[in-house]
Amino acid sequence: MVSIEQSIFKALLYSDEFVRKVLPYLESEYFDGYQKTLFETYKELFDKYNTVPNLDALAISLQKRSISEGEFSEIVELIDECYNDKDDLPNIDWLVDETEDYCKNKKLYSAIYRSINILDGNDKELDAHAIPDMLDDALSVSFDTTIGMEFFDDADRRHDMYTDEDARVPFSLSALNRLSNGGHKRKALSCILAGTNVGKSAMMCYLAGELLKQGKDVLYITMEMAEELVMQRVEANLLDISTDDLEKLSKEQYLKKVDKVKSKTHGRFFAKEYPTSAAHSGHFRHLLKELKQKKKFNPDFVFIDYINICASSRYKSMAGVNSYTYIKAIAEELRGLAVEFEIPIMTATQINRDGFNDKSPDMTSTSECLDPYSVITEKTKGDILLKDVSVGDEILSHDGYKVVRMKHCPKIKKSYRIKMKSGKEIICSADHVFPTKDGRMSINDGLKISSKISSY
Repeated sequence: MVSIEQSIFKALLYSDEFVRKVLPYLESEYFDGYQKTLFETYKELFDKYNTVPNLDALAISLQKRSISEGEFSEIVELIDECYNDKDDLPNIDWLVDETEDYCKNKKLYSAIYRSINILDGNDKELDAHAIPDMLDDALSVSFDTTIGMEFFDDADRRHDMYTDEDARVPFSLSALNRLSNGGHKRKALSCILAGTNVGKSAMMCYLAGELLKQGKDVLYITMEMAEELVMQRVEANLLDISTDDLEKLSKEQYLKKVDKVKSKTHGRFFAKEYPTSAAHSGHFRHLLKELKQKKKFNPDFVFIDYINICASSRYKSMAGVNSYTYIKAIAEELRGLAVEFEIPIMTATQINRDGFNDKSPDMTSTSECLDPYSVITEKTKGDILLKDVSVGDEILSHDGYKVVRMKHCPKIKKSYRIKMKSGKEIICSADHVFPTKDGRMSINDGLKISSKISSY
């Protein structure tokens, strides 16, 4: 009787199509005993030479491993069986599906087994809170066998995507719909740009309430204010009453108004509060999975209030990282979250002091500024002026070379001259942040004479 493991190894050895579709998703934990040894040897050779190893290469590599004669004999027997039946391969599409089920069952069995050890107190690394994530990871095992979109063959699919009403989430404000060409795209990150205390949170709370009216499921993640205050703002908009008057309603009046709103929508709304600068995309990912597991809630739209006070999952702190790099990392992580869960995400950011008084603030209103005649080091060009940097150049930073992804147009700002002990001078805006031994500081934040700048 042929086992699923034998069919998998036979296809790994003799079907390029199967290898291309399945190998990126296979892990050694899906196999046991001598089969695990065979797979690890196969994978090491494939990764090193980027081709399916032949029988001689496998045999020689196996002989170099510290395995018993009995295990070696079992591996040789399995390889012989695969070779003898190499002309009798099963349907590849069928085998891909069966292999996916096999891997999912293996992962689930392993998760359940470890969960039992956790509950029995035999696992000293994890506690019971890790069990839901382990089971969720096991159930989410999937072979994504697509390799992208082809221009001609996928024309029908693209047209359906362009014309699909569900591809965008429309806003209640016609101006926003015009600006976004019909609404917010799924799998996209957008950002409200505004100054301090001018209504970024109020705007997002209003939009959240309007989406709820449309029957959308909405998640509002806040690090700016308490989740109770978010609820209060959204609720005041929905009930068409001021927040002050909201507190004056009797319980009976209040519940009657809430029921009236509930009768007009099938949407749901959740608000979740995190401490300022303490949560990143990893926390948000866990929240989305937990809401799905515990509340059967899959949001149609996510608000994150706001990007500047999120943490980065890649940088443990802002020490030694300039603010542009740090916020850029957070934006990339949030965008990745939007793609992973196929949801639109909206956040906000503050413009700097120059941008606050600008009639037409642009990207330079959110970034730091250095004199365009500052000398910087490019990987291949050597020392060049900042104004001569081009997109694609690799410039030296405090933590290695970084590729230039965007170049802003020059903009006149009030500047300051900083003279270093070495004699070097830096001309910058008051918002430009420098890594110091006391943390990240700008002139506006208290950078002063005697401050030790670590990267200059």
